[in-house]
Amino acid sequence: MAETTSNADSLDVDLRAAIDRSLRHPVMFFFSSGAVWLALSIVLGLIASAKKHAPDFLNCFSFLDAGKIDAAHMSTLTYGWGAQAAFGMLIWLMSRLSRKECTASGVILVAGHIWNAAVAYGVLCIMGSGSLGPWFESSGVAGMEFPGGVWVVLLVSFIMISIWSLIQFQVRDAGHVYVSQWYLLAAMLWLPWIMVTAWLFVFVFDGSPLMATGIASWFKGTVFALFFLPVALASAYYLAPKVTGRPVYSYNIALFGFWSLAVIGPWVGMQKLAGAPIPQFLPAAGAAAMVMILIPALSVGVNILRTVQGHEKTVALSPSMRFTASGIVLFVGYGVLSFALNNNIGLKVSQFSYAGYGLDILGLYGVFSLCAFGAIYFIVPRITRREWLSRRFIRWHFYLSLYGLASIVICAVVGGFFQGQGTEDLTQPFLTGARRAAAYGWGITLAWGFLLLANLFFCLHLLLMWARLGRRSSHPTLLNNHHAESPHGPEGEVDNYGSATV
Repeated sequence: MAETTSNADSLDVDLRAAIDRSLRHPVMFFFSSGAVWLALSIVLGLIASAKKHAPDFLNCFSFLDAGKIDAAHMSTLTYGWGAQAAFGMLIWLMSRLSRKECTASGVILVAGHIWNAAVAYGVLCIMGSGSLGPWFESSGVAGMEFPGGVWVVLLVSFIMISIWSLIQFQVRDAGHVYVSQWYLLAAMLWLPWIMVTAWLFVFVFDGSPLMATGIASWFKGTVFALFFLPVALASAYYLAPKVTGRPVYSYNIALFGFWSLAVIGPWVGMQKLAGAPIPQFLPAAGAAAMVMILIPALSVGVNILRTVQGHEKTVALSPSMRFTASGIVLFVGYGVLSFALNNNIGLKVSQFSYAGYGLDILGLYGVFSLCAFGAIYFIVPRITRREWLSRRFIRWHFYLSLYGLASIVICAVVGGFFQGQGTEDLTQPFLTGARRAAAYGWGITLAWGFLLLANLFFCLHLLLMWARLGRRSSHPTLLNNHHAESPHGPEGEVDNYGSATV
């Protein structure tokens, strides 16, 4: 019996090693290129924020128009960094959970290059619109600024990347379907539906420009709720049991959280058009959905945090769990803030102010990106067979990220409150509220500087790992110098080719 168990463990190690080897190049490509786009997005965010309270900043460059910079900043954050981090997490997690090697890493890598080229062209169209000729014109639709053809290329690229993960799930050995797989499958099926629907109604059908704006707002909201959130939660549901060695706290709560997100998610987005001359049930439904996003947020928060309860030391020492647990706590915070800003009272002061931007950044950088960082700190050593070079870099990345994120969200929400209050109060000049909000704009600019510093460390660290310059070690990187116990449970060892487990 002991010999049979030993052979089974050896086969399991070999299988995980083969899976990691088959995905090394596409996963590292997605993570590394995404990290470069993230650094660029933060630079653009810093410039965009500075121009809000200092309009003459970098005015010598005509392409650094405030509107263009804002659009390029959010587009690079969403499609340059966010999408590629999600792709790397998605293909690795599905392969590991399905226990199948990837046989199409070359196709995925080509699709990744196409995605990057399309995003680069789209950003160039945004920045060069009106000055680089007819081939470089933005769509001008807020939330979908890329030209119509770029969305077709992005959709085809995503299908080329994700189809292999669907095949792996289909041909897996019959058995349990993990919670993480629910979210991954949903994300892979929901995103094409969202992209096709938005592309048809914005770029193909000859409808009202106002409704095109509404569809673009719906697209922006649902891409986060039905793609980025599911991938982030899939990662959290994978890492929490893996690192702590405990099963998920409650299968029923996990099921409730999944289906509540599936029901609520498709309705978000149109609250941005509250008061516009469109059927009023659409923005009302969007606002109600944003309020109710608190339901899946609390469900997931309770489930993940109860799973890691009693393992606080493990969470503190493991970079993966430190980022992931922070992301889940911020998901609950996102639900609370969404509730506060999208009810009838909150929407009046948040609709045309900094506050909505703060909520967007809390979602994309706070919830999704922190979970993505946690996954990257776990996945990269397993596919490079190296450990992270510097604990100090990881700590700086974590603390500067939290500090910068908190500063942006607080300054945006409080400053947005003053902006909205000034707009609603017709007894005072509009500029009075704007001036009161300007100080908070300076705070946002400074906070982007902290995030830029944090992610320069992260990007450099990741590129060194891709070059396989990480240290050789049989233990995972912990945020102290002691390795009495592994915080990665049965996957404590990094060397996939020894007798130890992955």
